[in-house]
Amino acid sequence: MRGEANGGDRRLRGEEEEPPQQQGQAEEQAARPSSGRQQQPEPVAPRNVGYVGKHRLSAAIQRLDQELQSLQDELDELETMESASAACKEVITSTEGKPDPLLPICHSSQPAMASTVAFSPAVAVGANAQRSRRTSLPRPVQRARPVAARSSAEQAVQARSGRTIEECEADAVAGKFPAAPPPNRPQAPSGTPEIRPLDMAKRPRRNRRSPALRAAFQETSITPANLVLPLFIHEGEEDTPIGAMPGCFRLGWRHGLLEEVYKSRDVGVNSFVLFPKVPDGLKTQTGNEAYNDNGLVPRTIRLLKDKYPDIVIYTDVALDPYSSDGHDGIVREDGVILNDETVHQLCKQAVSQARAGADVVSPSDMMDGRVGAIRSALDAEGFHDVSIMSYTAKYASSFYGPFREALDSNPRFGDKKTYQMNPANYREALIETASDEAEGADILLVKPGLPYLDIIRLLRDNSALPIAAYQVSGEYSMIKAGGVLKMVDEEKVMMESLLCLRRAGADIILTYFARQAANVLCGTKPRT
Repeated sequence: MRGEANGGDRRLRGEEEEPPQQQGQAEEQAARPSSGRQQQPEPVAPRNVGYVGKHRLSAAIQRLDQELQSLQDELDELETMESASAACKEVITSTEGKPDPLLPICHSSQPAMASTVAFSPAVAVGANAQRSRRTSLPRPVQRARPVAARSSAEQAVQARSGRTIEECEADAVAGKFPAAPPPNRPQAPSGTPEIRPLDMAKRPRRNRRSPALRAAFQETSITPANLVLPLFIHEGEEDTPIGAMPGCFRLGWRHGLLEEVYKSRDVGVNSFVLFPKVPDGLKTQTGNEAYNDNGLVPRTIRLLKDKYPDIVIYTDVALDPYSSDGHDGIVREDGVILNDETVHQLCKQAVSQARAGADVVSPSDMMDGRVGAIRSALDAEGFHDVSIMSYTAKYASSFYGPFREALDSNPRFGDKKTYQMNPANYREALIETASDEAEGADILLVKPGLPYLDIIRLLRDNSALPIAAYQVSGEYSMIKAGGVLKMVDEEKVMMESLLCLRRAGADIILTYFARQAANVLCGTKPRT
């Protein structure tokens, strides 16, 4: 004990111990209220104390320590119960502001333990001084299970209300439920007729009544991974705007192109299709520049693959950008487009693009038999993994105008109706689908997109191959113009049109809105 240790130290130093009588006088003096002036202790003559006096003093100190510990434990218990009671009052109240019927459970009468403790003057003086040392003492367990054995759920409940899960469950079994807010019942406007509800077993509006339900049952979705961004490239270093396509540019093949791809990848668009604007001096009737390994497209492919090896590069296989006649094939002097001779040129073009690193070659020429010939040419050169996306149903549409302005590829004479499909035809798309599948196509494309949703669905229902849709330049420019003139909400119409293409059955969509739509899907602001 502390008293024994102090007594031993005094004997070693040759000092005399304080007699019990002197200790009692000191305790009484400490218990008296202070008068503001420091009182001088009365001198007490030292007196030698024997072994019996020392033993009594140690026993008295031990009793004081025990009393102080008991008092501290009881005070801590009272504080815990008061905190639980306050929390219960706050949580369990009725909606009218009156105490809940369960509230008395949290206010069980507590014994006045403080009144039963025998206080001594020394205890009163030393209580505050000993409080910090007593906080580490173990507290009495009030529950059936120790705190360490309680589940996290029970501890959370008790932390909110001061009650255990067992107590709450017992109240529920007894039919004592806490009051809950009443259900929200909005009122109809004044004058609404009172009628008998219709006798309807099925009400489809039930599944549309909240955003959460509509999202849960949404059948079609769109992500940046479904989008392919067409890129116009040219030999220059500067980006030049395309008048008929607001927001689109002919990109410099080194700087502007890399910047556009970087911004697109930043929002999740990783697929791109390249369309070149070839200088007029390189255009010929046979389009030989199409398979120049150092031409604009092969150089661009190598640059992109070196900088971004993980992107997917689609290429356009057709002669119109390279033809001095502006047609997709070689033109005979009488104006007839030669089919087989054109296919021969297309095979060399596809191999050149694959050699540069293209992932998917996309014949858009609509020549008969070109898919099978290109597949054989690729395989013969060892490009077994290069895919073919065939323009299966490419219609002779009026929606291509802005695109042809961008590439300066308008036909010098006539039109393309002898090789592109008639917009009035539906079943003909099935013939093209069967032919392309048999020849080895990996993806089937419908162009244009929104005006031909029925054709997209037709291919979707009759082929297991992936289906692509091309939202062409005319569709893009109309939405842009409507937005500029404030006739429609550009962003909403853009997203709705893309969603419709997906709903019709398109797995991927080639669209000039790809980066803009991805910004909407990702909830980010576009980079400037």
